[in-house]
Amino acid sequence: MSQNFSISGIVSSAYLHIPFCRRRCFYCDFPVSVVGDRLRGETSGTISQYVEVLCQEIAMTPAFGQPLKTIFFGGGTPSLLSTEQLQRILRELQKHFGIASGAEISMEIDPATFDLAHIAGYHSAGVNRVSLGVQAFQEELLQKAGRSHSVADIFAAVELIHQVEIPLFSLDLISGLPHQSLDQWQDSLEKAVAMSGDKSLLSETLREGAYAPTHISIYDLTIEPGTAFGRYYKPGDTPMPTDEATVKMYLMAQQILTSAGYEHYEISNYAQPGYQCRHNRVYWENRPYYGFGMGAASYVEGKRFTRPRKTKEYYQWVQAGGVIDCDVTPPKEVLLETLMLGLRLAEGVSLAGLAEAFGEEKVEEICQCLQEYFENGWVEIAEGRLRLIDPQGFLFSNVVLAELFEKLG
Repeated sequence: MSQNFSISGIVSSAYLHIPFCRRRCFYCDFPVSVVGDRLRGETSGTISQYVEVLCQEIAMTPAFGQPLKTIFFGGGTPSLLSTEQLQRILRELQKHFGIASGAEISMEIDPATFDLAHIAGYHSAGVNRVSLGVQAFQEELLQKAGRSHSVADIFAAVELIHQVEIPLFSLDLISGLPHQSLDQWQDSLEKAVAMSGDKSLLSETLREGAYAPTHISIYDLTIEPGTAFGRYYKPGDTPMPTDEATVKMYLMAQQILTSAGYEHYEISNYAQPGYQCRHNRVYWENRPYYGFGMGAASYVEGKRFTRPRKTKEYYQWVQAGGVIDCDVTPPKEVLLETLMLGLRLAEGVSLAGLAEAFGEEKVEEICQCLQEYFENGWVEIAEGRLRLIDPQGFLFSNVVLAELFEKLG
């Protein structure tokens, strides 16, 4: 697989940030606006106004190159949008950029935020991939994480996805939660793979056969300043799992999911063959993409830009013309970003691509920096690609990357 590390080029992917949530989870530091119980289908003024401003931003953005091949609605909780609001955004994208036939259109959804009519409406509008924010299969952990759904809600949501027959179904889990045990983590992984769980929670349709996700994302909890967890806990302190326990959780996920037929194609992501997330690969391959909405990042014409994280400031920015006032990313930073992102992938980074973009001498320098990690079995060169070895290389990726940033930065 070839890679183009040019800092400019055709843009065919778009991320849209939908910042609304019923409540803020205790670990979340994303830009969100809490809308309480104003749920699915209700066109509250707050959400409607945001959609209009979002569409204004889309309309004023210069178009580069091809129709969109991937679209990703993230949040927040995009499943708080009504079907009509989602359709409004997709129409604006189609009008301004075009949407390619067969485009991957992803939407993050949370259990208990949609019903059959809404998920069917999303699918009818064009959504063909959903990412269900499960996080855990234990009631006590969901409560401790500040989630607003129950375990029963998870199975009800999966059943709705199954009924609508959305072809691409991803599921998110978090490891390293406060009070989380290895047994609980194993239970969550096994339920995610089989979606068997408590049969009493499933309809007859799901009892007859598991509806396993085609993609599973595993995120290790990071305690962020300013979050509820950031106020309650310090890394390494009880009741946070020890470093040894989180390593065991990572290895357990790798063993259970790969044994179940999932490819460990990225540090935190697993997919059944043919079901990798096309949109997220754009990020990991350091390709350009549009970003729209409050706090959204974009990478266009070599410029990385993050929009204002507060609603008022974002609205003012759009009304002022949405000017992207930042410099083109310097080549040295592009190199470091390419390594930082590309080494997250199991296939790693093309050495030929690096040489073409940054020179043969730089490739030799990179290899010299990593000599220690070649020797201890964390890094290898295979089929012309520099890559981390699963699982040890992935586990210690931060150590490897810190070495590269120190030596090349």
